[in-house]
Amino acid sequence: MAVALRHETTHREENIIPHDLHGRVAQLLATAILRGDYAPASILPREAELMETFGVSRTVLREALRTLTSKGLIESRPRVGTRVRIKSAWNLLDADLLDWYSRVAEPMTFALKLQEMREMIEPYAAGLAADAYTDDTMRSLAAAHASMVEARNVDEWVRADLQFHLSVLTACSNELLIPLGTLIERTLEGQLRLNAKRAEVFNASLAEHTAVFDAIRARDAAAARAAMASLLGVTRGRIEA
Repeated sequence: MAVALRHETTHREENIIPHDLHGRVAQLLATAILRGDYAPASILPREAELMETFGVSRTVLREALRTLTSKGLIESRPRVGTRVRIKSAWNLLDADLLDWYSRVAEPMTFALKLQEMREMIEPYAAGLAADAYTDDTMRSLAAAHASMVEARNVDEWVRADLQFHLSVLTACSNELLIPLGTLIERTLEGQLRLNAKRAEVFNASLAEHTAVFDAIRARDAAAARAAMASLLGVTRGRIEA
C-alpha cells in the first residue's frame, strides 16, 4: 500500500496540498476498516507502522486519524492506542463514509438498504413537494424531467434522473430533508446507473417519473406519494432481479 501511495503522489505536482494527502490516507484507512481489515473494537497498529504502511509523515497521519475520529470510526485512548469503534458508532450519515462504505459493502445488501431508506423518505417527500413547491423549485423539477425526456443515452439519463430526485427533495421546502439529497447523491447515482443498465432500455421508467412529476405539478399530494412509491417499487424489482 505504501508503494502504491508513493507511486501516486510522485505524479502530482511537487507542492502537494497537505489536505489532499491526509484526505487520501483517511480514505484508504477508512476503507480498510469498513472492509473489515481492522475489526471493530480492535487496536490499530502504532503510528510508526501506519506511517510506514501509507508512506506519510506523522503530521499527515495524525490529521487523517482526526478525520476518522470525527466520522465515528476510531477513538484514541491514553496508554491504549487508537481503537476501531463498534459499528453502531460509525457515522454512516456522513457523505464520505457512506460513499466509501458503498464501495466495500456487499453490493446487494447495500443496494437494498439504500432502497429501504429511499422508500421511507421519497414518497412522503413527493407529497410534501406537491404541497410546498415554489415557482423556482418547480422550474428545477420541470427542467430535470425535461432532461429525462430528452436523454439519448445512459449517462444523460442518469444525470437527469439524479437531478429529478434531488429536485423533489428541494421542492419540499423542508431544510431538514434537503441535506439528505447531498448525503446520498454519490451512492444514489451509482444505483440509478445500475438500474438503467438492468432495464430493457435505459429510460424504461420514464412513465413512472412522469406520473410523479404530473402529480406534484397538479399539487395532488396523495397521488404524488403513490406515484413515487410505485416508481420505487419498480426500482426494487430491478435490484432484486
